[in-house]
Amino acid sequence: MVFSQLPPSFVLTATGTHFVASSLVVFNGAPLATSVDSSSQTSVTINSSMIPAPGSFNVAVQTPAGNTGNLGCSSGGTNSVRVLTVN
Repeated sequence: MVFSQLPPSFVLTATGTHFVASSLVVFNGAPLATSVDSSSQTSVTINSSMIPAPGSFNVAVQTPAGNTGNLGCSSGGTNSVRVLTVN
């Protein structure tokens, strides 16, 4: 995802697999309040204050180990980091 001009805030949606209620989106190293929409989708609100200047910002989803049930796996972990670029 690349922005050349930021809105005041926007919703960032992450898709993947095995998300659970305790999965968190980690934006540039900071865990954020995350809405887990399903086992394959999470969303967070990114405010422009979190992006103080143009640059590249890492985005990942972290799921703690020890989760079982119909929404995920028990092994936990962090997915591959994706990059949000703001010009």
